[in-house]
Amino acid sequence: MVYVSPKVAAAGLGGGERAMADAAGAIARCAWAGNDPLMIAYHDYEWGKPVHNDQKLFEFLVLEGAQAGLSWSTILKKREGYRRLFHRFDIEKVAQMTEADQALLLQDSSIVRNRLKVASAINNANVMLKIQQEHGSLDHYFWSYVNHQPIRNHFLCADDLPAQTELSKTISKDLKKRGCNFVGPTIIYAFMQATGMVNDHTVNCYLSSV
Repeated sequence: MVYVSPKVAAAGLGGGERAMADAAGAIARCAWAGNDPLMIAYHDYEWGKPVHNDQKLFEFLVLEGAQAGLSWSTILKKREGYRRLFHRFDIEKVAQMTEADQALLLQDSSIVRNRLKVASAINNANVMLKIQQEHGSLDHYFWSYVNHQPIRNHFLCADDLPAQTELSKTISKDLKKRGCNFVGPTIIYAFMQATGMVNDHTVNCYLSSV
């Protein structure tokens, strides 16, 4: 695959041009994006881009927890199901969901029907409300761990990316102490990557320095 300068790619490709460049193999991406259009779109437009909206941060926390033991492509395919059933990740509404609601969720194949993961999303919503009260916002809470600036790494290939870091362990430990579930250090590092707290696009990727 031919490498294209991030600046050139960012400035000159859009819509049909991007599609043509893709077809010609002219855009270099992180290897994990593969050939799945859903994964490519996620890579190009979401992964590694800073997220500061509390509802969106909560969405990624739930989705990363749901991924445990599964592929991210599986979660992306079920994402709309999660949005529909979890009130588009309105934290207050999710926190108010009952055991009866959980029972209904577990009958719906549009999400991962794992009792512990479903219960965790609701439990964690209640913890997030407390964090908002204490810190003003989830944005301030999470981003304060990186001094409100993305950490930019320069890994050569996907194999170089860590599964977890000392910082993800620190955040995980605090969240667990607060009562969260499915927030181990590996899940939290994936959350950090997804929300742009760290930029782990590999150096050959056109988004590595954007």
